[in-house]
Formats: sequence, C-alpha cells, structure tokens
Amino acid sequence: MVRMRRRTLLAAIAVPAVALFGWMRTARAGNFYYDGPVSDHFDGTRFFLPGFNIDKTPSEVMRWNLTRSPAAWPLAFPSPFADSPPERVGGRGLRVTLIGHASFLVQTGGLNILIDPVYSERASPVSFAGPRRVNPPGIEFDKLPPVDWVLITHNHYDHLDLETLARLEARFQPRFLTPLGNDAILRAGGITGPVEARDWGESVALGDRVRAHLVACRHWSARGLMDRRHALWCAFVLETPAGAHFHIGDTGYHKPIFTGVRERFGRPRLLTMPIGAYEPRWFMRAQHVDPEEAVAAFADCGASEAIGHHWGTFQLTDEPVEAPREALERALAAAGIAADRFRAFRPGQVWQAGGAFSG
Repeated sequence: MVRMRRRTLLAAIAVPAVALFGWMRTARAGNFYYDGPVSDHFDGTRFFLPGFNIDKTPSEVMRWNLTRSPAAWPLAFPSPFADSPPERVGGRGLRVTLIGHASFLVQTGGLNILIDPVYSERASPVSFAGPRRVNPPGIEFDKLPPVDWVLITHNHYDHLDLETLARLEARFQPRFLTPLGNDAILRAGGITGPVEARDWGESVALGDRVRAHLVACRHWSARGLMDRRHALWCAFVLETPAGAHFHIGDTGYHKPIFTGVRERFGRPRLLTMPIGAYEPRWFMRAQHVDPEEAVAAFADCGASEAIGHHWGTFQLTDEPVEAPREALERALAAAGIAADRFRAFRPGQVWQAGGAFSG
C-alpha cells in the first residue's frame, strides 16, 4: 500500500510536469507508474514489444523536426454525420459510432462502452497549444447514453484525455480498463472510481455477454519528458453477442499481431483500424500503419468489415487531411477488396450488425 501511494504521488507530480517538455528519448531510472515483475515485454523499467526497438535517436528526432513539411489543413473539416445513439443495444446487436479521431462508442450486450474518448478541443497537455480539432465530436457529450465502461488503449494525449475522463466520471461513474501503469495516471488525474489495469493476454468480463481481451500491438507510450514506455499500450478484442470486435488505437505493421488475433479468436466481425498519422513514412512507420498496411492487416486478421479511424480530426503528422481516405480507396482497389468492406469513417458515422435495439 505504501509503494502504491508513492507511485501514485510520483505520477501526480510527473504527469503535469513532464508534459510541459514534450517528447524525449531518455528517461529517469525507475518507473513512474508501474512496479511489477520483469516479463518478456517489461525489463523492470520500460515496456517493449519483443523483437522491436522503436525509440528514435536524438539525431533522427532533429532530422524529423528540421525536414518535415506538414500539409496545410483546413481550419474546419466538418463531418456530414451526427449520431444520437439509443440508450442500449440488446439481443445480438453491435452498434459502433466514431465520435472522432480514435474515440468510439460501442453498444452491445446491453452495455455502453467508450474507447479512448477525447472531447477536449486539443489533443495536448495544455489548453492553449497543440493539435486542435477541426470537427466537433460526432456524438454531443450530452447525448451520450449511460456509460458503463471506458477502455483506454494507451496514454498519448489523443487517446487518454484526463479532462474528458473526469467529465465522464462525474456524469456516469463508469468503470475503467487500461493496460498496466495507466491506472496510476488516471488516479493522479483525479479518477476515483473503479480502475482495472491488465497485461497483454489478460481479459476482463465487462458484463454477462461481453469480455475485453488486451492484446499486443506495435506502439509505445509517454506523457512527456521522462516516462517513455513506463506504461503499457494495447489493442482490444471485444467478445460480443455479434462476434469479435478487434479494436486498435495505434500500431505499426507486424503481421503476427493480426494473424495471432485470427488464430485465437477467429475472424473478427469488425476491425476498427487506424489509417492516418503516417507521414513522413521513414519516421512514422515503426508506430503508425499507413492505409496500404491497414489493408494488409485487414486481410491478415480476416475481419468481415473494417472502419478506418485516426484521421481527419487532429493534425498530428504531415499528410493532407483527406489523404488517408484517398489512399485507403487505392489500397483496397489494388488488393481486390470491395470498398464497402473497409470504410474511412467520419465523426458521427455508425456501423451496426443485426439484432434487437432498445432505447
């Protein structure tokens, strides 16, 4: 208990302090958030995907900053969609709404599940700088149904938004599920309700008919200067009455990740897959797929359908705002896959499987 209090205190000090300084490769001795046993993907201080070192050298970071040429994005890129979701989805139903960027509402088995919800104006540690959204959330906050669970894939600011999580806790008192170490960040950010922290390969029953499995992906974590890879990251496989929903927040391409999900869970009914934030390719390839790689991952896991997300809301990298959608269309055509099987969603757009709906 004393050790946990100490790590929560460290996180409370570290999270806002290091965020002011941005990205840096080196980190202090010890871990801010997690104090667990060494494993095949944790060396006692940092988490890692076995076989990969995606950390950039200082010279690579300098080259990126000196040579990058971000495309001009519009100040507004409004979506033609807006969703007013039902209160619950029962039976064998599965209803999935893109709120924006990588934020989703998943309704299935009588549960309402948010993944990586970000309602803030910026994906940033501060309110006055950083990537600003160019479209409003596809579900207004006041139109959210009662939220039972909030799932967090990793702690980057475009996925873990403490301001939004605090609003959700005040309104709905949901339970939270995160990979290891991120529970300390939530506690330091003022979250007081139930928080489950799990490792790759572990799972949690979200309800009688829905289970969330944490699976590996090729990414990393940091909130700022001194905590690189101090918390784990993950993808989720949701077992639902309508079949498996494979959700990836961020990942680089690594075929065994996707074929492994197919071998363990069968062909997913739905894949939610990032398709944006991939340029310049030499710098982003290790942690972000491009649309061509997203199509390869779709084929690898054998999903029936897919939703492309992580594009068109926050400008994080150099490609033009509509480039991911256009590149996805080309990649699907080149692979001989029907365009309606893998669609680049806009905020407020809804996918649903059959079943009984209520509310």
